[in-house]
Amino acid sequence: MMRNMFVARAGWAFFAAMCLWLAGCAAPPDGSFRVLASVSFLADMAQNVAGERATVESLIPIGVDPHAYQAAPADVAKVAESDVLILNGLEYEHFIEPLLENAGGDRLVIEAAAGLTPRQMGEPAGETEAGAGHDHEAGDPHMWLDPNLVIRYVENIRDGLSRADPEGAEVYQSNAGAYIAQLKELDAFIKAQVETIPAERRLLMTNHESLGYFAERYGFTVVGAILPGFSSEAGASAREVASVIEAIKTSGAPAIFLGEAENAELANQIAAETGVKVAGALHLESLTDGDPAPTYIEMMKYNVAQIVEALK
Repeated sequence: MMRNMFVARAGWAFFAAMCLWLAGCAAPPDGSFRVLASVSFLADMAQNVAGERATVESLIPIGVDPHAYQAAPADVAKVAESDVLILNGLEYEHFIEPLLENAGGDRLVIEAAAGLTPRQMGEPAGETEAGAGHDHEAGDPHMWLDPNLVIRYVENIRDGLSRADPEGAEVYQSNAGAYIAQLKELDAFIKAQVETIPAERRLLMTNHESLGYFAERYGFTVVGAILPGFSSEAGASAREVASVIEAIKTSGAPAIFLGEAENAELANQIAAETGVKVAGALHLESLTDGDPAPTYIEMMKYNVAQIVEALK
């Protein structure tokens, strides 16, 4: 028997209808349970929960900026073959709707950020029941840059895998608990590292609006972003660039932080005019193939080390 479950998601017509659940996709005993995550850091989180019961693959290759990703024909086959698909949500996977339509078939879709309230432009983040307390318009999707919020990601993944594979529920519960403990340790580690930065220098100027949740959690002030909005694919007008330059000069922000796949040309121009340095590259959207960021936890530790070094 099958039943559909779609989780409503702000401002996205596809997720406004539903998030797919099919009770008949339990993991078979031969180990052919297929779990696909949209991006590498989600795949790593899910692998920690799945353990040996499933191998989790990332749809978007390591090192590719999801904001700029264009789905390939081979992606349709990967989605079609999946039993579970894990997405961040909040319109982060802009390419996913046509992929799902073309792939057809039945699978459980887990939205990792479900139940978290996104911050809008210039607003802090919070946690409520899904859809409560905001206007249902998609906001900042970069919730994974706060490990405290990733705990909800892990809980959602745990619950979704348990529904898809009821026989593995105890394993998923145990693995999720162990991973959540690691996330809490990571949160404490980041707090300790940030304490080494003088309070007046905890200032973040980024290429696009990506570090809002991180800043809110760890006591930084986001001075601004070169590109307005939450996508690295946005463009900046001359007026917006002038505003960024003024914000840097007024605040005394010592650095501009770039993501690993972002174009540094405009940041370098602004740095030359303001006398600040361009600090990069932070790994914000993807893990790395080997050092320095092969896992989500290592990615966060690496980014914190870069931020601390640039601001101390």
